[in-house]
Amino acid sequence: MAGMVEQRSIDVVPDAERHGSAFSQFTLWLGANLQITAVVTGALAVVFGGGVLWSLIGLLLGNLLGGAVMALHSAQGPRLGLPQMISSRAQFGVRGAVVPLVLVIVMYVGFFASGSVLAGEAVGELTHLGDTTGIVIFALVTAVTTVVGYRLIHTLGRLASIVCALAFVYLGIRLLERADLTTLLADHSFHLPLFLLAVSLSASWQLAFGPYVADYSRYLPRATSPRATFWWTLGGSALGSQWSMTFGVLVAATAGGAFLDNQVGYVVGLGGAGLIASFLYFVIALGKLTVNVLNTYGGFMSLVTGIGGFRQQRTISPRVRALYISGIMVAGTAIALVGKDSFLTSFKDFLLFLLTAFTPWSAINLVDYYLIAKERYDLPALSDPHGRYGAWRVGALVVYGIGLLAQLPFLATSFYTGPLVAPLGGTDISWIVGLLVPAVLYWLVARRDTGHVPDRMILFAEPGTRTEATLR
Repeated sequence: MAGMVEQRSIDVVPDAERHGSAFSQFTLWLGANLQITAVVTGALAVVFGGGVLWSLIGLLLGNLLGGAVMALHSAQGPRLGLPQMISSRAQFGVRGAVVPLVLVIVMYVGFFASGSVLAGEAVGELTHLGDTTGIVIFALVTAVTTVVGYRLIHTLGRLASIVCALAFVYLGIRLLERADLTTLLADHSFHLPLFLLAVSLSASWQLAFGPYVADYSRYLPRATSPRATFWWTLGGSALGSQWSMTFGVLVAATAGGAFLDNQVGYVVGLGGAGLIASFLYFVIALGKLTVNVLNTYGGFMSLVTGIGGFRQQRTISPRVRALYISGIMVAGTAIALVGKDSFLTSFKDFLLFLLTAFTPWSAINLVDYYLIAKERYDLPALSDPHGRYGAWRVGALVVYGIGLLAQLPFLATSFYTGPLVAPLGGTDISWIVGLLVPAVLYWLVARRDTGHVPDRMILFAEPGTRTEATLR
């Protein structure tokens, strides 16, 4: 096992260790999205009042828009060879990047917890040990897989993409045997607030991957085409999520309360009993394992990035790695055990609230990478608070704060509704504001302050040295 454990953390992946092809992003993100939580997310569009036809269209639009933003982050991985959130130091400063990092870590723990609830039900049924024990078993398997790292994560994604796809084909056939698809699609009435709710649900699903998507493309060879990385990532993520969410919409529209009362049990019961039921419980657990490993791995990277900014630390020992991962597992599992009985009602607000934290970060990161720095970063300086990027970049932090505040008047959740939501017919457009406002503001601020942008990409060479190279 020791020889299998990944040795890299937030340090640059040397060219000699690069491997794989852009297609690996398709299988990883397809497998990560063919899972029960995505089904529930799609179902919410109908649960909260939307019709089947326009819910499906809204979900598709959100998956494509949010997925495109997420895939633009993925394309950074091969070029930089770094985890996603490390590149935030170029915008926010080596220590200033801790501000969005804190919120990112909360996201990872929250998704770990919410995913563990549904996966724990499946594991509990499969082992006949109950939900609580199922959640604990699932968390332990997630932690072990995360400790091993990158290669095992991609292997798990390939396995899940095949197994879960076959299961969803079978479940889709079973569902259509019960449902009259023509009748379900017959209602063409359009309600803008409900349509935008569907867009927001799927867009938030995709945007939430943004802070860690490059973690899983950073080992690709540096010469990997950015376009190939973008399209394979978008294709896998949008296809997998739309497939799952479409299934969720149709299940919610046909099953009603039977699905809401027991999401896992209903989906498995739809497939059959006996060995088939056991297989479907396994599929649910496998799908959730794939995405929960991503959440745990991303949380580990974010913790190391945040702490490393103050300690100027690039590498950690396997023991410390295991401790970080264990901490995330314990926190996520504790939340799952406490909140497992009120999962569905809180999940919608959790997804929508995430947008307020991560859309401004995505906007700033992408504008800087593609429009200001134009893919030219000083990689050694990303670990030096006294270097090119400094410890705190006040301009970006102020823009980020404005981006957060700008969304509040347009935000609609159960615990807070902004004053401009009612005039818009109850429509939540906070995520659109959260992308556009900080993108424009950061471009206006950063284009006048490009002294920190190098002429060429500056790379790490051997330990203790640095070299400059122009990447073509």
